Amino acid sequence: MKDQHYNTIFWAIVTCLMWSTAYPFIKIGLQYSTPIHFAGTRFMLAGLMILPFTLRPRQYVRMILDNKGLAIWVTVLQVLINYTLFYKGMDRVPGALGAVIVGAQPFVTAIVSRMMIKEERFSRAKVITIFFGLAGIVLVSAGRQGFQFGVPGEMAGVIMIFIANISTATSNVLVSKNGKKMNPVVLSSFSLLVGGLIMFGASFFIEAVPEKPDFPFHYWLVLAWLSFMSAFTFSKWYVLLKRPGVKVSELNLWKFILPVFGAILSWMIVPGENADWVTITGIVIISISLIWFFGVAGKHERRVEEVPAGPIAK
Repeated sequence: MKDQHYNTIFWAIVTCLMWSTAYPFIKIGLQYSTPIHFAGTRFMLAGLMILPFTLRPRQYVRMILDNKGLAIWVTVLQVLINYTLFYKGMDRVPGALGAVIVGAQPFVTAIVSRMMIKEERFSRAKVITIFFGLAGIVLVSAGRQGFQFGVPGEMAGVIMIFIANISTATSNVLVSKNGKKMNPVVLSSFSLLVGGLIMFGASFFIEAVPEKPDFPFHYWLVLAWLSFMSAFTFSKWYVLLKRPGVKVSELNLWKFILPVFGAILSWMIVPGENADWVTITGIVIISISLIWFFGVAGKHERRVEEVPAGPIAK
């Protein structure tokens, strides 16, 4: 059991490190393509990459039909809503800022999982951690404009990414609660392929997609990496969510790595993105608040009165 615990930690860190590479590479891809079109292409390729490693066609279709509710909800929440808003939002904010906002996922997931899963604890210590974590998010967003909120377009992007966080948190909870009979690789391939096809088709109606695109070689390298990264990380994350004893909020703790490495990568490879002390301060606040709760306070039973569970958990 202890070996599986450390194995879960190892793969959670690897998965989050791979996810953190998405932000700067997405910014590069969006220099040559529209957001929804780029996302749809990426996820179609990711779904196709996984398909040969799933099941035989008849078994694959049967599993989807037997778990159609979960498959549809994950496709809608994790791929369509989450990534439509995520790509639209990332197109409006710098990569480093986008990475930090997505770093709020552990806080959002803690709230959503507490509402939907009765076993998820929501103590006062967690409330305090959420407060300071969100304060760090606001500090980073406001600090980029001399401690003033950004232009309306940028703030709209912040809101979009935050709603995307809620969507993906809900999807994680559904997989943890209802995905015991669903092969995680099948779920990942179906949601990515179908969601990608829908986004790809919709992009021709809602975006000005170039009729004769002429993409440079490094665009295809970026697209190939993002597709492979999605194929691997989604499948592995669904496997981890299904493991016995793994709590959704605790697993999502490891996403504190995302803003740290995502911001660093953006500063390194995205032109015009530079480190500043306010953003660094926000990253430190977010990381310390998460490490404190799950690394220190989370090791001990908190002798505090717990917040009652939400109506969905009852």
